[in-house]
Amino acid sequence: MLARLRRLWNQFFNKTRTINNQPLNPVSLIVIILIDIFILINVFNGLDDISRWHLSPYQAYPCYAEWENYRTKTTQDKDYEIIKLALPYNINNQPSFQQNYQLAQTGHLGKVSPTCLEYAGYKDKINSPENQQTIKSIDREQAKISNLEQANRNIRAQYDSTLLEKIAGQPREQSINQVAAEKAKQNLEQNNRQISTFKTEISNQKNGLISKSESVRFLAFLKDNNKFTEIEKGYKQASFWYPSIQLGFQTLFLLPLILIAFSVHNFAQRRGYGLISLISWHLLIIFFIPLILKIFQFLQIGALFQFLFDVISAIFGGLLFLISYIYILLIPLLGFGIIKFFQQFVFNTKLQAAKRVQNSCCVNCAKRIRQHDNHCPHCGYYQYIECQNCHELTYKLLPYCKHCGHFQEP
Repeated sequence: MLARLRRLWNQFFNKTRTINNQPLNPVSLIVIILIDIFILINVFNGLDDISRWHLSPYQAYPCYAEWENYRTKTTQDKDYEIIKLALPYNINNQPSFQQNYQLAQTGHLGKVSPTCLEYAGYKDKINSPENQQTIKSIDREQAKISNLEQANRNIRAQYDSTLLEKIAGQPREQSINQVAAEKAKQNLEQNNRQISTFKTEISNQKNGLISKSESVRFLAFLKDNNKFTEIEKGYKQASFWYPSIQLGFQTLFLLPLILIAFSVHNFAQRRGYGLISLISWHLLIIFFIPLILKIFQFLQIGALFQFLFDVISAIFGGLLFLISYIYILLIPLLGFGIIKFFQQFVFNTKLQAAKRVQNSCCVNCAKRIRQHDNHCPHCGYYQYIECQNCHELTYKLLPYCKHCGHFQEP
């Protein structure tokens, strides 16, 4: 088994650096490697673009994260905070929330959730100039409260030392503090009164904003459990299938490239076009690399992983590390299956030999030879083997003797 793998690896390595079984010169090899890197970068760029062709769960359900955050919050001001999100500062020449959600559909497959569009419609109704002014007024008064609270902290930091200076009888002009103890106390009281006034005004403005008809309808919509359940279910289902959809599109992008490179490589080998055969072989490798990487990435985050995660969570509770054991067993089995598939159907030496004999090509290197040549003039490979039944010469690697039809042992 190891010897066979070593032989396959040597054949693979030799094909990447030889033309017509002749070693490639260093300059040509460097040029081909640079071409490989350039193509590989563009392949990954293409894969990235096509993977975003279908709407992501976030794009299809743009209201889910905001809505879920609102429902899980326990703060007193959560109604005001969700309404404030519907009131951005700069609204000049900006599309509405509904238009923003619908823009995600442009040039993509999939549709934005109608419930999220309805959600955006409620937000657009709240986003009026009058409500914008209310938000700006609240923010200005909140900034004033922050300034007053900072001033109070500065005064309190100096208050203890000014009080000690007064008890010690130190003259005011020798004090290191800017404000006397009596004055500091007055300033603190005055600032606290202003803070209390501003907080009352802010509370009134917030209550006025929340009690407006458009806000009341929006909050009632947010508290509709049936609507949220619909969104949550759709989002989770989209998240479950999205990696599979991405892999499907990425495979759709790579398969035509792989098939074209494989066809060109076989054609070039049959016709003896060494350089084309070498380049197409490199392209075939380059197109397979990202496909294999994407398959392994899918196995880590795709529907299979989520299924295993759910099963183990249901059966074993917190023993999620068991997923690692399953992957340790699953990945080698998958790799073994892929190897067997390509050996059996794609790179099967007997199938290749049959096609090469039909096309008067060497059964080893696929170069064109004359029909009765015993050895290939390109690679020196002996084409025949003695039949175990009739002892006549028949083609190597083919299952039956061309003279007596007896089955040839492999």
